[in-house]
Amino acid sequence: MRTCEFLARDGTGRVGRLRINEIEYLLPGAYDTKAIFPSLTARKHDALFPTDTPEFVSRFLKSDGNQPVSVHIHRDEPCSSGEVVITPNWHTLLEQPRDFVRHLQILKERLPPDTCWYFPGGALPENAAILVHAGFDLFDYTQTDLKAIQGRFCLPDGNYPAEIMDSGICHCPGCQVGDLQIHNRYALDHELALIRFRIRSETFRELLEGRIRTRPAYVSIMRHLDRTGLMEKYTPATRKTPFIASSGDSIHRPEIKRFAERLISRYIPPLTDVAVLLPCSARKPYSLSQSHHKLIQAVGRRAHELILTSPLGVVPRDLELMYPAAHYDVPVTGYWDHEERFQIAETLARYLTKHKYRRVIAHLDGDAYLIAQEAADKVEIELESTCSTHPTDSDSLRTLSDALVGERKVKNHLLRGMISVQFGYDLRTPGLEVKGSYPEVVVKQNRRQVFSIEPKSGLLRPTFEGWSMIETGYRVYIDNFVPQGDILAPGVIQADPAVRAGDEVLVIGDAAMATGRAIMGADEMIRSSRGVAVRVRKVKKLEG
Repeated sequence: MRTCEFLARDGTGRVGRLRINEIEYLLPGAYDTKAIFPSLTARKHDALFPTDTPEFVSRFLKSDGNQPVSVHIHRDEPCSSGEVVITPNWHTLLEQPRDFVRHLQILKERLPPDTCWYFPGGALPENAAILVHAGFDLFDYTQTDLKAIQGRFCLPDGNYPAEIMDSGICHCPGCQVGDLQIHNRYALDHELALIRFRIRSETFRELLEGRIRTRPAYVSIMRHLDRTGLMEKYTPATRKTPFIASSGDSIHRPEIKRFAERLISRYIPPLTDVAVLLPCSARKPYSLSQSHHKLIQAVGRRAHELILTSPLGVVPRDLELMYPAAHYDVPVTGYWDHEERFQIAETLARYLTKHKYRRVIAHLDGDAYLIAQEAADKVEIELESTCSTHPTDSDSLRTLSDALVGERKVKNHLLRGMISVQFGYDLRTPGLEVKGSYPEVVVKQNRRQVFSIEPKSGLLRPTFEGWSMIETGYRVYIDNFVPQGDILAPGVIQADPAVRAGDEVLVIGDAAMATGRAIMGADEMIRSSRGVAVRVRKVKKLEG
């Protein structure tokens, strides 16, 4: 008997367990795969298959009916949920990043999401992170044993001459007895255990960005993956841990690109024709910082406040609670590199092209002002500058306040702005009141709570009454049953394609409705046969 279940995710990296004949294997993990799958012993030809020769593959790559199932982009092999699949000879693709990602995307879209992916003959401590990030779950010790034969000492940051074993770097069982093979296996096991922990704690990406620096090819694989729809589809809507933007690659993370795209495609700004561009702050949300307290007082709600920041680009004041705007941290140097400057200027230019303002005031200094001017030049608008020395000195604040004399006050736009981005919906329901101590606020209608803001996730949580105001989107449809707990993937009939793990969703069935948080993205919950699809919060039975 064989079952495969995934329990935690961070992008395409997963933690799970594979059960075969009552024996459980933690994933991602490295094992003696020939002992688990005896048929591998007879598949000596698998390692010889070229990765991109259709004629050779169609003629010689044949199924023996056993696990793991050999898969190839040029061979449409039937594969069911929960099966183990093997990618023959893929270790040769590690030095061909573009082809590696192209092959991966084709097969990931073709195969069920809950298959267990086996990467044969290539896992090392130094590449385990990028392989798990690519969606591989199962590994063997072939490459670590080969390194031992070659006299190489394996660590997560590379492999070194065997003599380093005597330097005291490692005190594993292998190092204690001078056995290089045991050490190399232990190093791979230890790295995979760390990866499992980091996936569960939702900090795997930060580990990954450090590990891939050992080889340019690994950096290229991550960058190519970041540019695919595959990675966005599996990237959660929010995380429970801070977003650490510590490298230049952070600006290309799917969360950053998603925020910028939704700002342009979904966001509905307040009804005003005056905008003020403001600097960011180290404290999040910005409005709780001392600097922004002064800036907010100077503006006096007489303009729409837009914060310029890296890596997000532009954050409207009414979106400052949303992930990742209130949940990121960056190293502050006072210097923005060329790529950061381009990204911010491009986002601001796109925003100002879509949303026209009669006046755009730049209360910025240094690089931030130059970036804003570059964006203004692109869209051919004139900036008004109100910052003489520093944005929060008394003269600059007075100039900003004086520049807004006579402008009308902007109505509270928190709810409408957040809903437009989170759900892609324009909420126009009258009579809604925002209550509570910012940022922990609730929204009520006739004294009944309809929405609340979860500070840790930065998302709005609609009640059933709140969902009735959002007429379309973020629905998950289930079979005719009343949920007694969480919704499992086999019970899902259909889901809004926009749903990502972490999103708030409304579950709809013939017998019941439920509110909850998606654990899987739409594609995964529809095509999987195991695992929790939605963590249910409340259930309402339907009559009739």
